[in-house]
Parts: sequence; structure tokens; C-alpha cells
Amino acid sequence: MKGIVVFSGSAHPSLADEICAHLDLPRSHVRISRFSNDCLQAQLLANCRQRDVYIVQPLVPPTQEHLMELLLMVNAARGASAGQITAVMPHYAYARSDKKDASRISIGGRLVADLLVTAGVDRVLTMALHAPQVHGFFSVPVDHLTALGVIAEHYRQRDLSNHVVVSPDLGNAKQATLLARLLGLPVAAGNKQRLADDRVVISSIVGDVVGKKAIVLDDEIATGGSIVEIVAKLVEEGCVEASVACTHGLFTGSAVERLTTAQHIAEVVTTNTVPAPADFPGLQVLSVASLFAEAIARIHGGRSVSTLFNGVDPAYAPPPEPEGLF
Repeated sequence: MKGIVVFSGSAHPSLADEICAHLDLPRSHVRISRFSNDCLQAQLLANCRQRDVYIVQPLVPPTQEHLMELLLMVNAARGASAGQITAVMPHYAYARSDKKDASRISIGGRLVADLLVTAGVDRVLTMALHAPQVHGFFSVPVDHLTALGVIAEHYRQRDLSNHVVVSPDLGNAKQATLLARLLGLPVAAGNKQRLADDRVVISSIVGDVVGKKAIVLDDEIATGGSIVEIVAKLVEEGCVEASVACTHGLFTGSAVERLTTAQHIAEVVTTNTVPAPADFPGLQVLSVASLFAEAIARIHGGRSVSTLFNGVDPAYAPPPEPEGLF
């Protein structure tokens, strides 16, 4: 790992420390200061000249503060003559703003991607983007990891007879299908209509859930509104109980209260792409630090990152060699 320097902003330093432990590297320090006029300043406290620099910073609340920290750290690394700068964003919050679905509305996902590239990012390493098209917003290479293998391993430790994997909406059905294949289970999906940021309606369930235990999979849980609605609809359709799993457990607003008081939610499982709330009893947190560490090692060594998806996502499987190749 010679030549690698890993920094972290204030968003999730414990994840950066865990990644560094897997890489057998110390985390280099950053001084984030604030002027009297509320402007931020970032100073990198390690040599970056011609080094392979990785800056770990998920975009979590306060999102704008953490985004500005990331931009300033990238700018500082570029000014310090870094050889390559990779923004490690386990959670890219602005992926939700991916299309023009109302008049005169901004597309924040593309704008933030442009800001990062302008600041000096050479590559992006992220996980479970909310929408696949966000990958194309960046004009630099993007390595897009998945936590499905880690989540599947969690559920393989139990008896899965009479279980079904459920997606809260048809948009996430592909990921639910991949998890269902990994676990050898059937899949179902909810027909969701979003009325507001924290209000949704599930009108029906596509698939057989009668008398079954559900594994409800979503990419992100913020307010918990979609999850509570889908579980209520599943119970109405004859489901026995639900285990809820997601990659990004933000749990904003009253999400913790909603999920812990919902009668038929047996457990909530998330990963550590974002900091876990301290006031969530029984929350199961799975680590993805080893995945990010392995991806960093492969990027640094010029090796394939897509091999990390072998056996998880067929879309990334290596293509067969054509006949007659010479």
C-alpha cells in the first residue's frame, strides 16, 4: 500500500479508520477550521505530492457542511500536487436528485458531480446509488460498489424457509431480485406512489406473500415512511412479519420511533456507509469497510474492481472469451 494516503472529513471518521485498518495504513489527519464569517477551511496534515489520495466522506446530515468539507479537502489535495484524488463517498445523498420531474427544478445529482470534478476529483468510489443513471453524471471514472453480498451473508445465518424478499417499489425490484437469487428465495414488490418526501401510498403488492416472512430491501431509509407503509400492506396481504434491510440507514426525523414501534417489524438491518444513530435499540449494523478497502487496494494496484461483484451481480460478470480469439 505504499504511496496511498487516506483522509477523512468529519462525516464518518470511524468508517475511514476501519478502512485504514484493513489496508494496514494510518489515517492521515485533516484540520477543519471555521472563520468568524462562518466560512470553512481545510488543511491536509500529511504529504500528498505524487501520492494516491483517498478522501472518505459520505454526504450525510448536515449534508451541505460535509459536501463543502469534501470539496475543500479535494482542492487542498490538488494544490498539494497529489498524483490521483479519489472521493470515497459511501453515500452520495444527491443521487435522489437525478431527473427533472417538475417545472424549473434543479438536478442536484449532476451539479454536485460537476462541483467535485471541478474541485479536482480524478475518480469516485461509492456504494448503492439511488438511481443507476447518476453514474453517468460524472465525467471521471466511477466505481460503484454493492452491499448485497454483505446483506445476503447476514441472512444466510438463519432458517429462510417460508421467506420472501420484498422491494418497497418497482424501481428497486432489480436489487431485490438479486438478493432473492443470492438467498434462493421468491421476490415480491410494492406498487408505491410518493405524495411527499415523507408520505407514500402502497396500493398493492405484486407477488405471493401470504403466510410468509418478508425481507424488505431498500437502498436507503430516511424518514421510514415507505418502510412502515410497505410492512402494513404486507401484513394486510397476509404476511406474518418483516425484517427490514437497507444499505444507507439515515434514520432522520422520527424514523427511529416509527420503526421501533411498528408492530410487525422484527428487526432492522443496515450497513455502516453512514453513522448509525446511538438511540436505535436492536439495530443490526453490517460493516462494508472491507469492501471499500479492497476496492482502494485494487484501484491503487491497477486491478479490476468489478471482480468484487462475482457471484453477486451478473451484470458485472466477466464476459466469455469469443471463439477464434488469437
